[in-house]
Amino acid sequence: MANKWFILIFIIIVVLPLAFLFDKKPSGSKVCFKDNCYAVELAKTDIERERGLMNRDHLDSGKGMFFVFDSDAIYPFWMKNTLIPLDMIWIDENGKVVYIYKNAQPCADKGVCQNIIPSVQARYVLEINAGQADRMGLGEGDELTLNSKLYE
Repeated sequence: MANKWFILIFIIIVVLPLAFLFDKKPSGSKVCFKDNCYAVELAKTDIERERGLMNRDHLDSGKGMFFVFDSDAIYPFWMKNTLIPLDMIWIDENGKVVYIYKNAQPCADKGVCQNIIPSVQARYVLEINAGQADRMGLGEGDELTLNSKLYE
């Protein structure tokens, strides 16, 4: 009987909080470029940024992930455990696109993945489905509209 109580308490104390930690409900945040808006999930903590879009087999049209960093720096990304091709867009603190890496492919070798390293500092990174940057005609120097929920 003691084992049953131990298991129940373990589930309540450990398992349920973890379920809330990994829950990815829509945040209501969006990023827009001209008439093209993306509902984005925010990645603000180290854990959220490390996990990113790993292990997802699709990303709905009009959706993305927005990585928020505390300061400007060069932030390398990789495609480890990422199953879908992505466009990665580095953005400065004013919403200006400073670097774009198009059509990043899933890492074929599960042990070693290429680092994608921008040549300039940024504050944010937007990941969207591959091909979307070209479809929008997005280029370096273009400006995105960032709503306040992104960096609160």
